[in-house]
Amino acid sequence: MTQPATNTLIQALPKTELHLHIEGTLEPEMLFALAERNSVKLPYASVEAVRAAYSFSDLQSFLDLYYAGASVLITEQDFFELTWAYCERAHADNIVHTEIFFDPQTHTARGIAFITVLNGITRALAQAKERFGLTSKLILCFLRHLSEEDGFATLAEAEPYLDRIDGVGLDSSELGHPPEKFQRLFARCAELGLPAVAHAGEEGPADYIWQALDLLQARRIDHGVRCTEDAALVKRLARDRVPLTVCPLSNLKLCVVKDMRDHNLRELLAAGLCAMVNSDDPAYFGGYLNTNLIACRDALGLTAAEVVQLAKNSFEASWLSAAEKQRYAAEIDRIALA
Repeated sequence: MTQPATNTLIQALPKTELHLHIEGTLEPEMLFALAERNSVKLPYASVEAVRAAYSFSDLQSFLDLYYAGASVLITEQDFFELTWAYCERAHADNIVHTEIFFDPQTHTARGIAFITVLNGITRALAQAKERFGLTSKLILCFLRHLSEEDGFATLAEAEPYLDRIDGVGLDSSELGHPPEKFQRLFARCAELGLPAVAHAGEEGPADYIWQALDLLQARRIDHGVRCTEDAALVKRLARDRVPLTVCPLSNLKLCVVKDMRDHNLRELLAAGLCAMVNSDDPAYFGGYLNTNLIACRDALGLTAAEVVQLAKNSFEASWLSAAEKQRYAAEIDRIALA
């Protein structure tokens, strides 16, 4: 299949996105607009200066800028506009279902009320369902560079609103903050009926993936690309169909891989793993979902069959109902055979 034909297939296929930090969709233009509206002084003179700063040596260098950018998000309307802008881009990429991460500790530490963040995000998600038919789940992520006690405090703030929160995750600085640090917190989340996902095996070792599975009872591993360093782990992930929410342009931008041609996405698929492509923090890493797929197609020579498999995996890994998964799998087959 030619590149233009594969581009058409990538656009036409329905997809889910399962690894998306809503704060990471803050485009420089919106950053400046919100800074002006909320009288926040930025250390950058222009949109161009912000984009020039998007050159990262590792995860921490990105997070420093990420948390600084979040300072402009103050009101419920800010969070609504941020989320709505992502929903519009998701719809343009033919994403029909998304499971979004949000980081309440990033905001409550600045004095922003938990409910302010939650109301803005969920209002936009409700509007997206009404206008586009875009369904969604919302995942509260705990910041792993903070203490487990801080995580418990955030969970306490969230408890009155668990009817609007579908699960919990673990993100932020991976190195030096193993999943075992949060074992008690995730056990409490399980008691509350909150399914778990966790970032592991991006910069951290394969052992962090084992910990996320065994100690946090994670149902999905976010990133997980370092699993191939451990053959026994790969066998387990394949056997149990544990999803890996891979973010290729993020891996490139954060120097997890030096060249996209070195990415192990095809290796993961060949090993029978339930891997799929996501955009992570697209405002910072150079592209939304379809851009990630096209970059992988170009660098790795993805076949049409592999693109179809990635789309199918994204639905298998989602928290949609079995009936919804079956319906979308049939739609993918129909488009692939057209």
